[in-house]
Amino acid sequence: MSERRAAAGAPVGAAGSRHLDPALIARLQTLELKARAIVEGFISGLHRSPFRGFSVEFAEYRPYIPGDDLSSLDWKVYARSDRHFVRKFEEETNVECHLLVDVSRSMQYGTGPMTKREYAVTLAASLAYLMQRQRDAAGLMAFDDDIVARVPPGTRTGHLRALLAELDRLPEGATSDLGKPLEQLAGALMRRGVIAVISDLLDDPANVLRGLSLLRARGSDVIVFQVLDRAELTFPFEGVAAFRDLESGEDVLTRPAEVRDQYLSAIDGLCREYASGLGAAGIEYVRLDTHEPLDRALVAWLKTRARRR
Repeated sequence: MSERRAAAGAPVGAAGSRHLDPALIARLQTLELKARAIVEGFISGLHRSPFRGFSVEFAEYRPYIPGDDLSSLDWKVYARSDRHFVRKFEEETNVECHLLVDVSRSMQYGTGPMTKREYAVTLAASLAYLMQRQRDAAGLMAFDDDIVARVPPGTRTGHLRALLAELDRLPEGATSDLGKPLEQLAGALMRRGVIAVISDLLDDPANVLRGLSLLRARGSDVIVFQVLDRAELTFPFEGVAAFRDLESGEDVLTRPAEVRDQYLSAIDGLCREYASGLGAAGIEYVRLDTHEPLDRALVAWLKTRARRR
């Protein structure tokens, strides 16, 4: 699957989620604008949704406990949520967060407004923007079969812009081998934190699960976002079609109708293997369709981040 076709996405109905629609986000000119639109729209949607009270504010506040100093109550938050919160000290809230982004050649595929790579980079930028709002230290590691770019975690003024600039100029990767960079990161981590892996996971599951389990064993909370294009999930092709392996360059000519059932069984089996293996290791697993908004990914991130509190 090598061709990319343009397709317009339809906004979903939840409040704020129109800001997360891939077709709208793809039209914005810079990564910083995309991240800001996604996060601000997401937060706006949270305040207007059944998740009232569940927002990024958890990183800066905790619920009031009888006996707390009344002067620490934040009345602005009370006015918005009708709940009592006290401001937490900064050292209570800071968490070291690492974004691991797959840039291997298979991530170049796409049939919607964004390729898998563009979707992954946009998600990483949004998470970095969200981390800044939470006063977390955000770091970046891009990889294919090795680490190709790295930004150490930081919170200082200008760090987010430097991280987004690095995301915007990531090189085109080669073949994927997620196990190797995961082992390198596990060996280099000096502090427990939260790790988000963003990849299509079109790799040997045994190597990937082994590397991710190493990170979890070191005490970090890990969340894995498997980013797949809708065509990879549904195999909608007809007639006679040529398919190219973006990593090996090999071409295959076939009739999709003859291989559809076998293909769908294989991709479903791969996703199930990851879901089962990651769940057994205590790692959050979220499968994402590049045609869909990013709100589910951001909610999953907030839940994982909350556990690190």
